[in-house]
Amino acid sequence: MTDTTTQTNETGARRHGISLHVLGPLLALIVLIVLGASLNSNFLSYGNVTNVLARSAFIGIIAVGMTFVITAGGIDLSVGSMAAFIAGVMIMAMNAMIPTLGIGVPLVLAGMAVALVTGLAAGLLNGFLIAKVGIEAFIVTLGSMGIYRSLTTWLADGGTLSLNYDARSFYRPVYYDGILGVAWPIIVFALVAILGELAMRKTPFGRHCAALGANEQVAKYSAVKVDRVRMATYVLLGMLVGVATIMYVPRLGSASGSTGVLWELEAIAAVIIGGTVLKGGYGRVWGTVVGVLILSLIDNILNLASIVSPYLNGAIQGVIVILAVVLQREGKPAE
Repeated sequence: MTDTTTQTNETGARRHGISLHVLGPLLALIVLIVLGASLNSNFLSYGNVTNVLARSAFIGIIAVGMTFVITAGGIDLSVGSMAAFIAGVMIMAMNAMIPTLGIGVPLVLAGMAVALVTGLAAGLLNGFLIAKVGIEAFIVTLGSMGIYRSLTTWLADGGTLSLNYDARSFYRPVYYDGILGVAWPIIVFALVAILGELAMRKTPFGRHCAALGANEQVAKYSAVKVDRVRMATYVLLGMLVGVATIMYVPRLGSASGSTGVLWELEAIAAVIIGGTVLKGGYGRVWGTVVGVLILSLIDNILNLASIVSPYLNGAIQGVIVILAVVLQREGKPAE
């Protein structure tokens, strides 16, 4: 109990003692909003704001799950490839079920169920290999990243898997419609973020993730079921990749080997920018949401203002990740 209390105090000191580390992402977000508004008069328009939020929802949903994985001391490099694979399987399943279910709500619900089950199975496989077999998370997810990407390319025979035109037309409102002018992806992202923040702060699962990431041995002595918690984080992430794919498929109605490229970088970047400690032990979902918005606004500002080539967005995101980690090291309290 003494070790657990000590770890809790250290985490609290990190959270409350370094105000810049906590408020930094929010300040950066405000600066970006002001900068964007000054560079382009359409930046704060309703159309641009909703477009940015809807496009960031996919990464945001995945990043919420990634927050739990990283907080527990893990990493997942396969989420982009996993999303492509789930999208491919979902599209093929929906096309195959059209003669039986027809074009309608049952077909869409069946496709959603396929996506969720596929995501759960993919996350469970990663979690099993990491938690039960004992292979390093980096190795497992690096391998599965190549496997899922290759399987998607194979299923598409090197081309593109396309959803039946009528089915896609019926499914399109899941991305383009919403409530009171707010698109469904934005609503789903908000709900996932709220539930994720509550789970991280108010439930034993969130506390166990932090304990596991901070010190696995102390977590074991504190009666935390380490393997079960670690596996659960990957299962949760896999399911949220499935949710993100459900929102993504009606946007384009297709999937290929290039679907979801660099999504893992964006998700990890959002988590780290938001203040979650890369080595584990402390995470905050609300910070991840801010990190997602920061990355989306940077991308949007670069496109609107034509400051640099959009092909350099990935490089800029990589620089931001490195700077965020450097700031974490600077903000670490003295031993």
